[in-house]
Amino acid sequence: MPAYHSAFNDDPSVRQVGNTAVLPIHTKLRGPAPLAADPNEADIIDEALDLFRANCLFRNFEIKGPADRLLIYLILFISECLTKVAPAPGRPSPSFQDAGKALATLAVDHFALPGDAGFPLNSMYHAPASRQDADALRSYLTQTRSELALRLVDRLYPAEHVLGPDGQPTGQLGPRAAKPSKWWMSFQKRRFMGRSLAA
Repeated sequence: MPAYHSAFNDDPSVRQVGNTAVLPIHTKLRGPAPLAADPNEADIIDEALDLFRANCLFRNFEIKGPADRLLIYLILFISECLTKVAPAPGRPSPSFQDAGKALATLAVDHFALPGDAGFPLNSMYHAPASRQDADALRSYLTQTRSELALRLVDRLYPAEHVLGPDGQPTGQLGPRAAKPSKWWMSFQKRRFMGRSLAA
């Protein structure tokens, strides 16, 4: 079974920095990302979250377009986020609020860009052509990382359904889960393509 590729590879109008796509996203966070036209359609962040668990089982991935490079980067960032919220000896799993703060900080922490010595995928990515392009890519990736962190915390800590007296869900949502979802955390040690952004 082959790995899943981005549905945005086929869009010829996509702007690129180096050879990485700069795609529209749904967000209320400030930044340079173009806003997606239809809020009901999935964006690249939804795609990364939806494909993460299937794709991280693969050690090989054939890049079919510039959107695949952004997808790879976001999947590797999700792995980094899961590592951040994983329990460790003497450190229990963080609460929903603490995980949100930790991932928001991780999203804006300094990170390597394609072409930098610490970037783990330099063989597959072209460096930005100029300092201005590098600054634009850093701003875009910071914004997408921040938006992804927000959406990931929502999935990691789903709201519990309120049950009625008959034991059936009422349609109302209760408090957030106390610990991150085991269905996500079970993928914490898996490395998509055997790589990590924390090189």
